[in-house]
Amino acid sequence: MAGLRCAAGATCFLFWALVVRVSPLLLSICLSFVACLGNVRADQAEKIDFNRDIRPIFVGQCAACHGGVKQAGEISFAYASQVLPPEGWIVEPGDPDASVLIDRVLEEDPEYRMPPPEHGPALSEREVGLLRDWIAQGAEWREHWAYEAPIAPPLPAVESPGWARRPLDRFVLARLEREGLGPSPAADPTRWLRRVSLDLVGLPPSPEEIARFRSECRELGEEAYERAVDRLLASPHYGERWASVWLDQVRYADSKGLGMDNPRTIWKYRDWVVDALNSDMPYDEFTIKQIAGDLLPNATAGDLVATACQRLTQTNEEGGTDDEEFRIAAVLDRVSTTWQTWQGVTFGCVQCHSHPYDPIRHEEFYRFVAFFNNTADCDLPEELPLYRAPVDPADDARAVELDRRIDAEREALWQPRSEVLLDDSRWTPLEGLRVEASKGTRVAVERRAGQEEFYTIDKVARNTDIAVEAPLPQDLEQLAAIRVTVLPLDPEKALSDSEWGFVWSYVEAELRIPGEDGNRDGAVEAEDGGPTKQPLAIKAVVPDEWRPVYNPAESLQPKSGNGFGAYTRIHHARCAALVLEEPVTVPPGASLWVRLKHRKFISSAFSLVSKRGRVDVTADASLNEMIRSPESLATEELIKSLRKERRSIESVATPVLRERPERLARPTHVFLRGLFLDKGERVTAGVPESLPPLPPSDGGEPDRLDLARWIASDENPLTARVAVNRYWARMFGVGLVATEEDFGSSGEAPSHPELLDHLAVRFQDDFAWSTKRLLKEIALSGAYRQTAVAPEGLRERDPANRLIGRGPRTRLPAETVRDQALAVAGLLDETLGGPPVRPPIPEGVWRPFNRDPWPNAKPGDPSRYRRSLYTYAKRSIPYPMFAAFDQPSREFCTPRRLRSNTPLQALEMLNSESMLECAAALAERMRSDASGLDAQIARGFELALCRPPTDSELRVVRALCQRDTEQGAAGDGLGAAALVLLNHDEFLTN
Repeated sequence: MAGLRCAAGATCFLFWALVVRVSPLLLSICLSFVACLGNVRADQAEKIDFNRDIRPIFVGQCAACHGGVKQAGEISFAYASQVLPPEGWIVEPGDPDASVLIDRVLEEDPEYRMPPPEHGPALSEREVGLLRDWIAQGAEWREHWAYEAPIAPPLPAVESPGWARRPLDRFVLARLEREGLGPSPAADPTRWLRRVSLDLVGLPPSPEEIARFRSECRELGEEAYERAVDRLLASPHYGERWASVWLDQVRYADSKGLGMDNPRTIWKYRDWVVDALNSDMPYDEFTIKQIAGDLLPNATAGDLVATACQRLTQTNEEGGTDDEEFRIAAVLDRVSTTWQTWQGVTFGCVQCHSHPYDPIRHEEFYRFVAFFNNTADCDLPEELPLYRAPVDPADDARAVELDRRIDAEREALWQPRSEVLLDDSRWTPLEGLRVEASKGTRVAVERRAGQEEFYTIDKVARNTDIAVEAPLPQDLEQLAAIRVTVLPLDPEKALSDSEWGFVWSYVEAELRIPGEDGNRDGAVEAEDGGPTKQPLAIKAVVPDEWRPVYNPAESLQPKSGNGFGAYTRIHHARCAALVLEEPVTVPPGASLWVRLKHRKFISSAFSLVSKRGRVDVTADASLNEMIRSPESLATEELIKSLRKERRSIESVATPVLRERPERLARPTHVFLRGLFLDKGERVTAGVPESLPPLPPSDGGEPDRLDLARWIASDENPLTARVAVNRYWARMFGVGLVATEEDFGSSGEAPSHPELLDHLAVRFQDDFAWSTKRLLKEIALSGAYRQTAVAPEGLRERDPANRLIGRGPRTRLPAETVRDQALAVAGLLDETLGGPPVRPPIPEGVWRPFNRDPWPNAKPGDPSRYRRSLYTYAKRSIPYPMFAAFDQPSREFCTPRRLRSNTPLQALEMLNSESMLECAAALAERMRSDASGLDAQIARGFELALCRPPTDSELRVVRALCQRDTEQGAAGDGLGAAALVLLNHDEFLTN
């Protein structure tokens, strides 16, 4: 196309030369010049940019049939290898005429033309020209811009450099100048202060703060602006304002979602976010802790609570649901949320097929799943595992130290015992098993892998007991311990498709001795002349993991419902040793009888029963000696003492992540078409090949901590870009990439790509991932300081302000609308943190499926006036005002809120109990702070809008107050005036 423009220009030049009748010599010179110009243009055609010129054609015109989902003819324009040699065959770099791609887009026969007529019109001449030029120039393929590492661009030259207050302003100004435009004038200082206060802390400046700022402006000039921003960033309310932004990303709620949507106690995580933001925790550290804080060396209380981010998935407690199905759903949600939150990529669709537009393959989704698939949580009401997070952060260090000591002592006790438990050479398998079951459950015995095993047949009944009896080996002189191993019914299949697990609610054992043996201690001779039964005193249950879900010792309590088991699913064989108080002598012909009682079930539908198992015995008294040793007894007493001290710290049980032991790790498979019941090949943990590789792991397969560090690394091209774009969007109302949720090929291109990369690189390098320094840079920029009033013609030319030619003016978030009303009314309770609160809610709205009361806080109760961040968030019943003002229900990750403008918003502001109470309190402030109606009205404007009223506004509001009084309303009409101010458009925008 550039060549055509050059040829047209040359023709015009020649025509001019002929018209003005130049001399033959001059004409010859002109013709020579034209020829040279043409040759130069042919040799130096305008450079084609693949991402700007070619990728949009492939995505818009080709991907429907030749993308990641449908790859007709085994051609996908998402992957260079399927387009270019040596594997691809449809493009010959440097030779458009030999390229099948050009032939097919120019084909006149509709049967062979690409794209086919049923998929859209033929490519335009411009598009074909771009493809030809691209191929002629060598068909250079580049990854999508977002997958290439940001590089700090040089500051652009501008005509008015004096306008730039920060480096970022040069990029804004350069774009405006290219468009033949200029920036808008600076906003009034007070107007800027109100804007930046609402954006940074979610609250308006007080009249005193405004007076202080204006005084500093007169005395200090520009320094006053920096001081104001520093004060706001140092405010504890900064963390509260920006926490709500983050909680949208990670879908925070105080309820579990799905089914009954029961309450979830997870507010300690919300408080952790506030504290992390207030302390300006570097964003890379903030990232690592939420993805893998539990795996950090010497993890703190905050590190553990941070992983509650991953436990915000929805839980289905409806009876009859399969907890493995919803555990998997939670894992997949964590994967999708991680990508949306930190990478800005629509990764969820790769669950079912390769990405339609971006080079991310179907199996790569499940390689990422493998990072999250080995956590200990499951989809059950207990929400295990739980961390008892201290209510008072001052107790964090003491609590962590106690937990570490307890864990260290427990593991030290378990380690040598487990070596005996798992050493098959110490154990003798029992043969000749006889098995019985209660409740009508059918059982049988078979030999597998060289050993006899019992197993259940068909369905098992709830509360089934299984009793196993077998003769003891003739050469066994004493019995010291019994090892019971429980397996899945189908051990091979269960590795990929786990079965329901088991829990031993109570275990008991006895020797059965033939003939007379009435003198044996504790032995009871059967009345029917059968064998004598000698109960065995079991001292301890030694499990195959040192930190099981339930305490194995509970299996020795007859009335306990818990105990050793595989809760709730079983993949691998599980075993535990029943260690006798003392080794007992084995009489000739004696048999061993063991009964396993099961009283644990899931939602009344799925019984947790040992469905397959085997029994081994040992004469080795090692376990007995370990348990009886003075050192072990002293350690047990120490653990009890430490636990008692730990319980004295007031704590709240918070769901967190915990990794399963490596030997019990779940395998991860590709789900064919995304269906968890249809598993394909097994995969190991990894990241997409289109992004930088994971750094080498310390050993073995990479884990979540390796993943977290990869996401937070400087080499990751997405993390910093996505973060700075999110902060820019909250300050300006729209991101440099408008589609915050999609930085991929189908998302919008950045309005200022160089500015985005400039900020991303500075965020990582200059600011050391400090969000406060990033926000300060934006808040003090000339771009942010502009007035929101658009100059003549600019609003029509750039209605969405994508050129950033004026200051931001957007509707405030739901939380800020309410918080601002409470603040100007003088009602706001500024207490930080704590359990969620329940401010007034309209009657009839709160109708939960369960016992989840909403006791409206009464007038005067401080919890009625807490910041909106602390309002109880129930997914199935959002708080009405917040829902009206576009707060998401947080069932899923919400990268950006789409602002609406509906009558419900006006009805909320005019009629809700909260707003009417705020209006009454604001009117009282107006009344008490000033004398005389005009002065009182002016005070209201000062409090609500941070400015005095204009003459016309004063007349209108005065008339309203007088009319209200004349019509018999109680009071002086200031209540109506206050309500008008709370509904003013200026009050609802920044």
